[in-house]
Amino acid sequence: MEYTKTPYFHVGYARDLSGTDRWIYRALEILPGVLSWGTIIAAVVLSRFTPVVAAIFIIAFDVYWLLKTIYLSAHLRQNFKRMKYHLSLDWQKMLSSLRYEDIVQMVIFPYYKENRDVVEKAILSLTLSKWPSKKIIVVLSGEERAGREAFLLGEELMSKYGGSFMDFLHVTHPKDVAGEMPGKGSNISFAAKKVKEDVLDKKGISYENVLVSAFDIDTIPYPQYFHCLTWHFLTAPDRFRCSFQPVPVYDNNIWDAPALSRVSALSATFWQMIQQERPEKLSTFSSHAVSFKVLEQIGYWQRNMVSEDSRIFWNAYLAYDGDYRVVPISYPVSMDANLAPSFFHTVKNIYKQQRRWSFGVENVPYVIFGFIKNKKIGLLKKIKMSFAQVEGFWSLATNPLIIFFLGWLPIFLGGHDFNATILSYNLPAITRNLMTLAMFGLVLSAVISWKLLPPAPKTVGFWKRVSMILQWVLVPFTLIIFGSLPGLDAQTRLMLGKYLGFWVTPKHRKS
Repeated sequence: MEYTKTPYFHVGYARDLSGTDRWIYRALEILPGVLSWGTIIAAVVLSRFTPVVAAIFIIAFDVYWLLKTIYLSAHLRQNFKRMKYHLSLDWQKMLSSLRYEDIVQMVIFPYYKENRDVVEKAILSLTLSKWPSKKIIVVLSGEERAGREAFLLGEELMSKYGGSFMDFLHVTHPKDVAGEMPGKGSNISFAAKKVKEDVLDKKGISYENVLVSAFDIDTIPYPQYFHCLTWHFLTAPDRFRCSFQPVPVYDNNIWDAPALSRVSALSATFWQMIQQERPEKLSTFSSHAVSFKVLEQIGYWQRNMVSEDSRIFWNAYLAYDGDYRVVPISYPVSMDANLAPSFFHTVKNIYKQQRRWSFGVENVPYVIFGFIKNKKIGLLKKIKMSFAQVEGFWSLATNPLIIFFLGWLPIFLGGHDFNATILSYNLPAITRNLMTLAMFGLVLSAVISWKLLPPAPKTVGFWKRVSMILQWVLVPFTLIIFGSLPGLDAQTRLMLGKYLGFWVTPKHRKS
């Protein structure tokens, strides 16, 4: 079954449509922000005028949060066990009973103005992989707007490492292309097309035999990543209706990053681990893999919006009428935690990165609008998928605020009559006790984070090691500053039509 292109297939925002479709899409862009801000405003209004109702809601929500924490912690523990098991397997031996000799790995590295160390280590990591280098096509895709220095770096690295691989292409994505947003999506789409024209078609390599890993420039795959990926590809039912998702572990520079950055990075890893245990809610994120056959059929990554990594899944999901999924491979790839030359710039960069990730809310209108247009996907499936998307972004923006801030509003705004009630007297104790129980999940986070750490450099002292455990007391702070606030920021921008452009996270390593 091949897909049929529709006028909305690669829509970025409401401005790309016209007539009634534009107004429907615009209303859907407004929806997430209205729900999140409506929840916050309702909490304030209820706390002032009906504090009893607000207090009951807060207690009920705290119970819900406790149960959710237990549920998510169980998934985190299970995926950690699964990931450890997958790391222990000999994937090359597992592949020996399958026909994989014709499989070619294509790795696309988009880069901008990163320094030589970051770019070269990414390429060097492929030569250290257990997958034969002569069955890897490397694509180093720069940006014309990055200037001549970036171009010369790419040429130098191609000259140095080109002979190590099946093919090594250094391409430059042109700037100011009509209809494109500067960013990863437009870059890697351009790169994939160049490989199709200059390598695959000329050498007669079947698209069905090419697995494409779209890596960030700081991504370093573990040695058996390609074997693990290939095994999952070859054993997946209907392999051309799947994307494949490793676990991003932000540990390249984890011993150099400050505590706020470490907690933020590890929280992102933990969320991806949890999602791997709930594949029905999993979409592609950051570094991911997909068959070139799928890419060519659906028109590559979108070039006119921010979150191309998750959008490629929804493109395929709608193109194949709901017959598409993400296969979690529960195998890690290493990436960088946020780090800048100063603490202030590190904090600023964490916020900007989280806001860009939160702008994945732009998929909500795309998905719901696509469901309205696509009559072949079942209604129940549409409702479940739409609810999961809306609830996820609503929770991101509101839940930490409700837990750590809004839960106290009935005490402060409820007035004398409410403060004289038994409910008012018990509300702080009930909330505190429930949240204390929920915070035991941090113990599990601390243990797993410690076990995920790479070996410490010899220069790392005792207190730095201790801080790797104690850092989890920062979670209430990071959930609000790097969770709720950038989430609300992103949803507000989408609601107001102030669309966010693609921001490239600067890469910095001390050593």
